[in-house]
Parts: sequence; C-alpha cells; structure tokens
Amino acid sequence: MAGFPTDIEIAQNSVMKPITEIASQLGIEPEELELYGRYKAKINDSFIKRNADRPDGKLILVTAINPTPAGEGKTTTTVGLGQAMAKIGKNAVIALREPSLGPVFGVKGGAAGGGYSQVLPMEDINLHFTGDFHAITAANNLLCAVIDNHIYQGNKLGIDQRRVLFSRVTDTNDRALRNIVIGMGKKTDGIPREDHFMITVASEVMAILCLAESISDLKERLGNILVAYTYDNKPVYCRDLNVAGSMAALLKDALKPNLVQTTENTPALIHGGPFANIAHGCNSVRATKLALKLADYAITEAGFGADLGAEKFLDIKCRAAGLTPSAVVIVATIRALKYNGGIPKTELKAENVEALKKGICNLEKHIENIQGFGLPVVVALNRFDTDTDAEIAVVQELCDKKGVTVSLSEVFAKGGEGGIDLANKVVEACEKPSNFTLTYPDEMSIKEKINAVATKIYGATGVKYDASASKAIADIEALGEEYSRYPICVAKTQYSLSDDMYKLGRPENFEITIRDVKLSAGAKFIVVLTGVILTMPGLPADPAAYHIDVDNDGNITGLF
Repeated sequence: MAGFPTDIEIAQNSVMKPITEIASQLGIEPEELELYGRYKAKINDSFIKRNADRPDGKLILVTAINPTPAGEGKTTTTVGLGQAMAKIGKNAVIALREPSLGPVFGVKGGAAGGGYSQVLPMEDINLHFTGDFHAITAANNLLCAVIDNHIYQGNKLGIDQRRVLFSRVTDTNDRALRNIVIGMGKKTDGIPREDHFMITVASEVMAILCLAESISDLKERLGNILVAYTYDNKPVYCRDLNVAGSMAALLKDALKPNLVQTTENTPALIHGGPFANIAHGCNSVRATKLALKLADYAITEAGFGADLGAEKFLDIKCRAAGLTPSAVVIVATIRALKYNGGIPKTELKAENVEALKKGICNLEKHIENIQGFGLPVVVALNRFDTDTDAEIAVVQELCDKKGVTVSLSEVFAKGGEGGIDLANKVVEACEKPSNFTLTYPDEMSIKEKINAVATKIYGATGVKYDASASKAIADIEALGEEYSRYPICVAKTQYSLSDDMYKLGRPENFEITIRDVKLSAGAKFIVVLTGVILTMPGLPADPAAYHIDVDNDGNITGLF
C-alpha cells in the first residue's frame, strides 16, 4: 500500500493510556498490579484468587492456514478482532504469546501484530519486555550447570554423561551452538562431553511455565523433568538434583501474566511464547484463564497453521487445563492460497483464479480439521488491495460448501473498524452448538496417538519410524504407564501439512517419518520429531538484526 506507514511508525504515533487505567477498566486494583514502567504491568496472584469464582467468558481461538512467504496476518487478526469487539460493544480481552528474539533479529520479525492492529509498547514487547524469557533461560541453564557439576563432584547418581537429555538454551538464532563439546581445558573445567543448545522457546521450561497453574504446580513440573539416564539405565529427574526450588525462585515473577494494550487501548495479556513447530505453540494457561475471568470474550491464538498450533492448543492445552473454545477463526489470504496453488511470490498480486482454485484445498483441509474437533468455524479472509471480486467469490464458494461463515477482514489498514463484520460473525458463531472432541483419548498408545494426528490432521496414509524413534518410544513406555497416557507434541515443518516443507496445498499419498521421540515429563507431553526440524534455528544471509537501530534519544527503528 503506497505511502502506508510502517508498523513501528504506527506504534510510536499511537497514544497509549497508563496501564493502571487499562487495569482499572478491568476491575484490577492498584495493589494487584506490579508495574514495569507506565505501560506494562504484571497481574499478581491476589487478583486471580479474588476472582476465582467469577464466571468464565467465551473462549475464541484464532488459527490459520499453513504459513507462506506471502504472510497471513494471524496475530494482526487476533488483535484486530479484539479491537472490533469493543467497537460493537462487547467486553473482550486478547491473550497472546510473547515474541522470541530469534525471529525478531532473524527473518520473520516481531510478533506484536501489524498496521493499526498491534499490541503496545511494540518495541518493548518484541525485545526484553518484562524479562520472562531471560528468567526461563536462566532457570533452564541453572539445571544444566547443576547436572554437569553433579557429574564433576563425584557423580553420586551415576549419570551417564553420554545420556544427558537436557540441553542448554539461548533466545537467539545461533546455529554454531547446535552441537558443542563442553568441559574442555584443565581438569577443574569439568568432564568433557557432547552437549547441545536449543532456542529458549523450545525449552521444556518454557512449556512448563505456559502449562503450570500455580507455584506449587510449577515446582512439581520442574522436578519431574527427565534430565538423564544412569549407567545402569535408570532415569534421573530434576528432583533428584535438588534444584527445582531454585529454578522456581527464578521463575516466580515470570509466572505472572503481563498486561498491555492495543493501538486502540483494548486490554491484552501477553505471556509465554513456545514455537508451534517445535513446541506446543500457545500462550500460558494462566493468561488464558485470566482473560476468561476478565471479559465476556477471551481471544487467543495458536502458532502457525491449524495443523500445528490449533491441534496442540486443543489436544494438549485444552486437555490439560479443561478449556473448551466456543469458536475458532481460521485466517487466510488470497495471496497465500495462490502460493499454495504454485504461483511464485513475485506474481501473487495478479488475479489468478485457477491458481486460487488449486491452492484453496489447503484452507479446505484446515476447515475440515477444526470441524473434526466439533467446533464452529469462521474464516477471516485478510483482505489486500489486489484481491479481486472473482477471487473473493472462490473463497466464498468454498466456505458455503463447507458450511462455514467467511468475513473480509481489513484490520491491518483500519484497525477495529475493519473487523466489525468479523466480530459480529464470531459472536454469532459462539452461540452455535458445538461438540468439542479431541483427536485421541489418553488411553491410546504413543504410536496410536501419532498415527491419529498424522492421518486425521495431516492427511497422511501412515507413519514410518526410524529405529532410534522406535527405541525412544520403548524407553518411554518402560518408565511407566503414566507417561504413555501423555498427549503428543509433534515437531514438524510449519509450511506444509506433511513433513516436507515443499509439499504445498493439500498433499496426498504421503507418510510421516518419525526420526526421534522425547519425553517432556515436566510439561506432561511427548515430543515427536519429524523430518528435518531444527530446535535451534540459524540466521539468514540478511538478518533483521542488520536493520534495527536506536538513536540518541532511545527511539528504536527497523523493527517490524
């Protein structure tokens, strides 16, 4: 859009209200806030306890088709929908994830929305915010330090240094740290062994923070982290190293949800931030449940496409926390659907009905998946100036065929005003009957659960297992029946319904290959790694970090 201001220009020209004023509108007392400057605050447990018996509002999940280089605008739509709810007189609170520094300085950019539908202060949210990710990094790496110190100080537990499972983390994309050797140097520098780094958002500690409902739950989950095996093949847990309490002390403030506002002063909770391609991809249970207490409508999102974030939101988070969405919004763009139809990014602005008809099968599969969960669906078509009436008619025709409502969303350019039709249709969808059903029951075996997700959600014909994956499953099952009952968290490319990022649209006649399986006993799920999926991304040739700067007055530029 020629002459349209950048996201950071819009954010810096927006007029924010003091966060105490936003909190007051929600019935939050000053003593129930912990301020981080004028425009950010944490909500402490006293408010949560005081409102424990308050009835819940309706939960709305925003998800999307598989992401493409053309962009879909899921977070922007989530923020815009919350703003539009206020426009139609509805009391709504948005619940989002915190951005990771990895994509902020990498290729994807920030995750605070876009255009006139952003959460503010955008610069703070995309950078250090309230320090939650730093606390998670510190807690994670404290455990790593204690593991290696235990081995060095005599190894009373008999930890096999070749079978240490818990990795160090940092919240930047640093491919050089994927595989490292530690303990080099003098005898006093530790026991040499191979180690690894993951990005902080992939840490089990991040998942635990997002799923824990209290300090006591947090400590129990931290203690349950499976960190290693001994020489005689016995499991070693974090609790065996007596460090869960110290980790919880580092995380006690990070456990509290963060309150901010949108460009239109709509309240928003931003808390936690696991990636949906390598973790469960949802904001914290505490923030979601708090949003349900604060408003008649709680609007949250799950990462990447519905095959990843939404599936994990429903099968992991809702299962664990007892949540039931009233409606699901699937965000799509005509550009992205044409890309799924085989059109290169450079040609997406031109009308191409045939390519759209070919690629719209991706949207169709995501609609079917959400309907398979028994939930009402609204398709939010994130509109661009280049979309033509003929192309919009193709999307409308598909939605009519699948029995779902579609709304043209213009929240990027118009803020809440551009989402009024979407808000009205979502409110209507929330009143429709639903029959929420999970993809698999707890009682299924690990392989049966993997097969259920692969065939029902991805559309695969079956599943293949590398020998290492089959052995890992057997090792988990040997630990006890309790672990076999955990839900699965599939690490898979976000770009395709399959495990091959180049298979666009709606792939057919493919199998999912499982190369490894890991138990996250603290998070209470089983991570299933498919294809070539990295838990430590790398930087591109021209990272965003090259273009971010700050002037002498402290004004940041280059963030997007």
